[in-house]
Amino acid sequence: MTNAGASDGRDRDVEGRARSARPRDGLGRPLPHGAEGVPRQPEGVVRAPRETVAEAQALLDAGKPFHAHEVFEDAWKSGPRHERTLWRGLAQLAVGLTHAARGNSVGGARLLRRGAGAVEEWAELRGEDRPYAMDLPGLARWARELAGRVDDGSGPVDARAEAPRLGP
Repeated sequence: MTNAGASDGRDRDVEGRARSARPRDGLGRPLPHGAEGVPRQPEGVVRAPRETVAEAQALLDAGKPFHAHEVFEDAWKSGPRHERTLWRGLAQLAVGLTHAARGNSVGGARLLRRGAGAVEEWAELRGEDRPYAMDLPGLARWARELAGRVDDGSGPVDARAEAPRLGP
């Protein structure tokens, strides 16, 4: 067994967990070592909820839903316990768009629908109160409509063109 942080030639963090130093493209796919990739989102960043929404929206607008998913994941893991289903659902929407853009129609449609269900459920619990000015019913409609189009097998979608608006 390897000690945490021990140097055994593999890319590990100080606690011994595997990480990948390989560069990634805009959809989070690994590229060959030495290739120029897209800068990765730092992990474990604690942001205020509105900062999370703004950062994720900018990444979605740039056609980087994988990176937006990482921002939502940070909120899911660091935010208040009662909001975890909201942030997890938003992360599922972003990774569903990622899979759809990569051409994985089955995984993309499944995650889009799962995320839609999560944000719809959260919206029902909150009623007219729009958390952090997000249009959760609109996001759920967007996700279900995109999932239907992805299901028809029309091929990869353009992540930038299909990016949702999180709020007004």
